Amino acid sequence: MSEAVTGPAASEAATVPGSATGSRALAVPGTVTVVGIGADGWAGLAQAARRELHAAEVLMGSARQLALVPEPTAERVVWPSPLLPALPALMAAQQGRRVCVLASGDPMFHGIGTTLVRLLGPERIRVLPAPSSVSLACARLGWAADQVEVVSLVTGPVESLHTAVHEGRRILVLGADGRAAAQVAALLTARGYGRSPMAVLERLGGPEERVVSGTAARWALPVAQDLNIVAAECRADPGTVPLPCVPGLPDEAFEHDGQLTKAEVRAVTLSRLAPVPGELLWDVGAGAGSVAIEWMRCHRANRAVAVERDPRRAARAAGNAAGLGVPGLSVVNGPAPGALAGLEPPDAVFIGGGVTAPGVVEACWAALRPGGRLVANAVTVESEAVLASWYGELGGDLVRLAVGRAAPVGGFTGWKPLMPVTIWTAVKPEDER
Repeated sequence: MSEAVTGPAASEAATVPGSATGSRALAVPGTVTVVGIGADGWAGLAQAARRELHAAEVLMGSARQLALVPEPTAERVVWPSPLLPALPALMAAQQGRRVCVLASGDPMFHGIGTTLVRLLGPERIRVLPAPSSVSLACARLGWAADQVEVVSLVTGPVESLHTAVHEGRRILVLGADGRAAAQVAALLTARGYGRSPMAVLERLGGPEERVVSGTAARWALPVAQDLNIVAAECRADPGTVPLPCVPGLPDEAFEHDGQLTKAEVRAVTLSRLAPVPGELLWDVGAGAGSVAIEWMRCHRANRAVAVERDPRRAARAAGNAAGLGVPGLSVVNGPAPGALAGLEPPDAVFIGGGVTAPGVVEACWAALRPGGRLVANAVTVESEAVLASWYGELGGDLVRLAVGRAAPVGGFTGWKPLMPVTIWTAVKPEDER
């Protein structure tokens, strides 16, 4: 591994405020001003940001951030740990005072600014951003910021990186601590991307800025500075099989015991479920969790709950989700319809198993949001009869798929049919509650 050390670079803070008060006007009492600050500290702040800090009655931030602001200034409040549960009371206690919050870089990019907007509303927040770590990293690397994939290990585990790993793609990983680079290197190597060039960029914009480079398979820096971002350019090892972005992953991509919606049927099923970014799916009778996992892989904002009565299959579904880049899959172990009680109403429901169990279809339809889609698959005569009955009552669409796969027949090749699958799709009317 080679090591390249760069010197400090000038970091010019942006002065565009988050409200209509103008960049030169001070925030009025009751407004919380969020100031982005880089590793270069006070020297890198624009005049508008410095004026806000001088005028503040209360200054909040981490101990590291507060140390970057010279004395004298306002009353200082160090963030407690954990922060989120304490934040509402902290902000309520400062009602009517001129409050300034320090944030690293751009407060609206995986930062405290977005949390404060959710808590207090955009009308009470004024944001003075500095360059984000992504902007600084792209500037150092010569990468186009609009062509990189950004993954945060601050808000999710390293397995979240899986969906971003594709040949030739550039990834920036926001590290939660100094172990991030080693974790990224291990994941890339295990996925068959050990040839990928990597770099960890530490304390960007500050006097101690450093860039350490190497490759995933030969990464030799176990711990970096906590303030870091990891860059990787994905290069597959010979023989590595890529995982496509569209539904219909190979069956071999999932660990399963046979209870798996096969790739061809899965692709059609997902097309009927029609994933839309930000929506929630219930996968009832999830088995290996393949439909829920592919639903979540369609977009980072998608969420899913996999309901599975068998504990071994439920655990397997969770493992498949982590291995395929969607560790946020929620797995509920229990039989439907009882296990559905108390779950957030879904935008779409897939019933892959248990369609003949009393009350399952009724419970799913009742919970489904208006305009939502319900898709149910059947492979037995009994389950087909249930779907035919519901089709007669609610309408929708009923199709039957027959898939054959080529297989040896003596010295020749013939077609080995899979079990036919009947798929019922229904959309809940907007006026039905």
